Amino acid sequence: MKSVWRYVFPFIFGLLVYATIRAVNDTPAGEKFWTRPWMVNAIEIVSVAAVSYLIQFMLNYFIKRFSDDSRKPINTRTILKEFGTVFLVNFIIINCTIIPMAALTDDGLQLGDFVIAHIIPALYVLLYFAIARGNYYLKNYVAQKVQLEKITNDQLQTELKFLKAQYHPHFLFNALNTIYFQVDEDTATAKRSIEKFSDLLRYQLYDQQQTVPVSREIEYLESFIALQKMRSSEKLQLKVDFDKSLGGQQVYPLLFLPLVENAFKYVGGDMKIDIVAAQQNGHINFKVENSIPAYYDSVKTGGIGLENLKRRLELLYPQEHELNIEQTADRFQAELKLIKLIQ
Repeated sequence: MKSVWRYVFPFIFGLLVYATIRAVNDTPAGEKFWTRPWMVNAIEIVSVAAVSYLIQFMLNYFIKRFSDDSRKPINTRTILKEFGTVFLVNFIIINCTIIPMAALTDDGLQLGDFVIAHIIPALYVLLYFAIARGNYYLKNYVAQKVQLEKITNDQLQTELKFLKAQYHPHFLFNALNTIYFQVDEDTATAKRSIEKFSDLLRYQLYDQQQTVPVSREIEYLESFIALQKMRSSEKLQLKVDFDKSLGGQQVYPLLFLPLVENAFKYVGGDMKIDIVAAQQNGHINFKVENSIPAYYDSVKTGGIGLENLKRRLELLYPQEHELNIEQTADRFQAELKLIKLIQ
């Protein structure tokens, strides 16, 4: 259908130009062009139609040429240059075809005929060119927008993978360090630690879905907490409260781990850690609070773990999360609220 229209359109375009010229030229004079000898009308119609095919070829050539030259900046000067080129070529074609024909028909070429024969075709040609080039600019803009979004998305995915990968060596170092000291002190405990460590590592290596049920995250945290308890002092006062209603809600993995890991890493003072996860008004609230020693350095708060967490939250939950961190003389508290949940 498109190929047929490509050949039919120039003829229709020529008829439209011819009808407009005749209407503008004959109406003020009260003439009726259909009363003229049919041979004259036929010659004019065929000539204008033939010229329209030539003009269509010219337009397609320049549209393709201008479109292929992607190095040119799109500004007023460029647009005026393109329109000026099309107008000039169209002017030459009209003077070589339509003007001689007008001079040989009726009462010859009058000044009004000369002006009308130039203005009307030029208006139609420039209108067609403006629509065609505008359509190209629109398609090009949309294509660039899509490409830019794809590049941006690829960059974000790469950054997310990098941030997530940074948890692995960080986690491995802490876990292996724990098991290292347990091997000499208590072999049985070291074996249990290795089992817990295996479960944790399996979750990180093989459960790579984009999102996971929050219940899986809680199971992971319970294993991690059990592993940390094995290496902790008997003075540790640990309180864990996970809401039973947290189950199938989908969350991105390994978001809660840095908060729990941070608490075990910096706990001191009266050795208290409180970990609470609850569902409130369709949101997930995850709160970790730990006591800190008197000499605690606030500059070192959280290290790479919390910094990575903040960046991941910005990428995964833009404008849909709240992370509040507070520190007092003897307490450190971090609360994460995930506002948007996938059921």
